[in-house]
Amino acid sequence: MRRADRLFEILQVLRRAKGPMTASAIAEQLETSQRTVYRDLSALMARRVPVRGEAGVGYVLERGFDLPPLMLTPSEIEAVVLGAQWVAANADMTLSAAAGDVLAKVAAIIPEHLRELVDDPVVGTPPAKQRNPDGTVDLSRLREWSRKQLKLHIHYADSEGTTSKRTVWPILVGYVTGVRVLIAWCELRQDFRIFRTERLLSVNFLDAPYPERRSVLRRRWEAQLRQTK
Repeated sequence: MRRADRLFEILQVLRRAKGPMTASAIAEQLETSQRTVYRDLSALMARRVPVRGEAGVGYVLERGFDLPPLMLTPSEIEAVVLGAQWVAANADMTLSAAAGDVLAKVAAIIPEHLRELVDDPVVGTPPAKQRNPDGTVDLSRLREWSRKQLKLHIHYADSEGTTSKRTVWPILVGYVTGVRVLIAWCELRQDFRIFRTERLLSVNFLDAPYPERRSVLRRRWEAQLRQTK
């Protein structure tokens, strides 16, 4: 790997990291030596790139730093195309339209010799047989309330037709082939619950923040999932 490419990859590793990364961890990801990583980190800091840290503790890239846009590789383009195809076929109308807009933007910025990867891709997903029903719920607004960390009051019918009303803290709108779900913390059950969107009889979007950060709730939910597997 050329040194310029390696410096860029180090920044990418630090950008993706959720906490300080040791030189040995970076070296393992880049398949290079720890000594080389130390030398590259010193070079980045000497060039005033906002990398902070020290040996034995770990390194972080300060928020707000960015690089000029770089050209996508063929594999990266195909990853975007494949993801956009799935979203267009399986998500709600708002996200489906956004997926088409993303592909149009990608096609506009890549060189002409790569546009065939978008216009005539070799990757694909099955087209949607029919649009998934979502009852009366507005999925765009569900996503918005999740981002804003605001409570919902829902009227829900389970698989047996039994209805209940409850206040929930939305953390994630899930899209599975044939099913869309709301993952939320339920105040009634004092636990995480999954609600199928087509069974939401009504949703009241409350102007009431819930007391925990959504990112913390999501990590707890994911940890709970791992324990049940």
